[in-house]
Amino acid sequence: MCMELKQVIYSSQPFGYDSALLSGILLDARRCNNRDGITGALVCRQDVFLQLLEGPADMVDATYERIARDDRHVNITQLVSGPIETRMFGDWDMLHDAAKSWLWSADEVADGALDRATPEDVLAVFSKLEAKVAAEHG
Repeated sequence: MCMELKQVIYSSQPFGYDSALLSGILLDARRCNNRDGITGALVCRQDVFLQLLEGPADMVDATYERIARDDRHVNITQLVSGPIETRMFGDWDMLHDAAKSWLWSADEVADGALDRATPEDVLAVFSKLEAKVAAEHG
């Protein structure tokens, strides 16, 4: 029997963003994701988090629900959700990208770019990051 893989991408705003908050989120994510068979990537900066989670469907759903209750995130919005054939970040418990792959400026995000983004637009952010990581880590 084949295990169904699922991908969820959400955006949120960090509450009280600083390096300690980010370090805590990444530490928690990597520990829990390793335990639960989840992989993914977090694109972040002080005004926005954009996170991709992938893995067994039930574990991805449980992880997203846990994040939705986490007071370090506000205005959580699920942007993409569905089954996948293969993982984009299978070697990463949680890849961190400090918005270097970001497609929208802070002004664009403040003006609602994420509200207008299509699932394809959002996936393009992670496709770009996936290609960059592959080139760097060969």
